[in-house]
Amino acid sequence: MEDRMYKLVSSSSCVRSFSILLGLAEGYGSEGKIHDEFKVVEVALAWMKDRAADGKPYLTGMVSKGTVVYAWPDGPGKVGGGFESSVEFRGEVSPLYNANLSNGEVIVLLFELARILGAALGQNRIYIVYCDKMWILQQESSETPTGEKVE
Repeated sequence: MEDRMYKLVSSSSCVRSFSILLGLAEGYGSEGKIHDEFKVVEVALAWMKDRAADGKPYLTGMVSKGTVVYAWPDGPGKVGGGFESSVEFRGEVSPLYNANLSNGEVIVLLFELARILGAALGQNRIYIVYCDKMWILQQESSETPTGEKVE
């Protein structure tokens, strides 16, 4: 096995982790369409390349597939529950390439990417986490699986 030498290219800095979580099911029931995680890779990569081509900052990350499990009250003494395939785009703000970005600028980038991913996957809700904060974006005038209208 070959010995490799490494050098420190960046001093330590505060970790600024982020995550965008979305479902992969577009719609509900048998009429729904299931996307795969490669759709997220394709859309996120296109967003990064477009921004890079324009000399604008972008965030890189890792795409992981998972399953969201949830429950909800469904009347007195009743509960509903379910699960669905999901995907998470997560990463850290790079101290090599994005150290100059303010937290506000990172949040703007996360919201932009989340909206693009949500539209591509036909999602009603998107969850964004950055450092110690969380936001939930909800499509205007969407419906829940039980038919409840959400404004």
